[in-house]
Amino acid sequence: MTFLGLDLAVVASFALASTLIELTPGPNMAYLALISASEGRRAGFATVTGVALGLGIVGVVAALGVAQIIQASILLYEALRWAGILFLLYLAWDGWRQGSDAVSAGDRPDEQHFLRGLVTNLLNPKAAVFYIAVLPTFVNPSLPLTPQTLFLTLIYVGIATLIHGLIVVLASRLQPFLTDPRRERIARRTLSALLALVALWFGWSTAR
Repeated sequence: MTFLGLDLAVVASFALASTLIELTPGPNMAYLALISASEGRRAGFATVTGVALGLGIVGVVAALGVAQIIQASILLYEALRWAGILFLLYLAWDGWRQGSDAVSAGDRPDEQHFLRGLVTNLLNPKAAVFYIAVLPTFVNPSLPLTPQTLFLTLIYVGIATLIHGLIVVLASRLQPFLTDPRRERIARRTLSALLALVALWFGWSTAR
């Protein structure tokens, strides 16, 4: 059986590959754990929505060929990579310094969480590399590429969103335990330090 020219066995293989990739610890996982444990499910799911939109936009951009231009340009790639690293370090510093008060003090905390999740993924060159290097190996080159790419992008974003939602649910279970200010501060700063380490690893792993 096929859909848009894609054999369903190939689609299943792509779904498995996407699941394994998303289960690998990275910036999204660390930041979602930080937000959900310190601020609860609502903040976590707002962030997940931004992450999903960011991944979707990068997928559409890749389908249009723009991501290949970024990948081919050292200057554009490095600018995007360093912007992503610095933004992750900012989020880690912000979590260490202020915690939940930093966002709750705003007029629209959910919107701020959404935007942070969105920006984190728009500045993630590894997402673009996935769409350029991994996704094309699953398409049928004898058929129109754009519909296949968009369909596989939808699958990838769906799998990523399910995994991210699970992270939110699991991490948010810690929130009642963190009602004590001292425990909350220790947990928040530990997760913030982990996010900073992930940012450094992200910088090392994406270097050319």
